[in-house]
Parts: sequence; structure tokens; C-alpha cells
Amino acid sequence: MQTIRLRINDKIYDKLMWLLSKFSKDEIEIIPENDEFIETQKYLNSELNEIIQGKANFVDINKVNERLETIIAQNESTI
Repeated sequence: MQTIRLRINDKIYDKLMWLLSKFSKDEIEIIPENDEFIETQKYLNSELNEIIQGKANFVDINKVNERLETIIAQNESTI
């Protein structure tokens, strides 16, 4: 399946949406670009740029597991 992004003039937006609604969900899925989508996109682009520029901090998976085990143990002892 392909994804395209279009900028649509307000004058034809309703007509285009009507046309797209004639297709089944398996053929076309309309993915709205709401504020949450846009913020997530900005965040992910920022993270990608840090990686590309060599500024990202990576964490070893073993260190992550150790940290999670410590947090779980601390939470279990308070219950």
C-alpha cells in the first residue's frame, strides 16, 4: 500500500472527501493530520536529526533492563 500527502484547496475539499468515501477501508484509509499527529511528527523528526548529527545518546539494552529491574523491585517493596 502507498501513502500520499496532499494539500487540498478548501473549495474542492468536500468533493474530494466525498470521492474518497466511495472507496472501501481496504482500498483507502484517510489518516487525519490532527495536532497530536503533527506534534508526534515534529518530535520524531527532531530525534532523527539528533541521530543523523551524531548528538543522540544511546543506551545499552542491558543497562535498560537493569534499570527497569531496579524500578520494579523498588515498587514491589512499597506495596
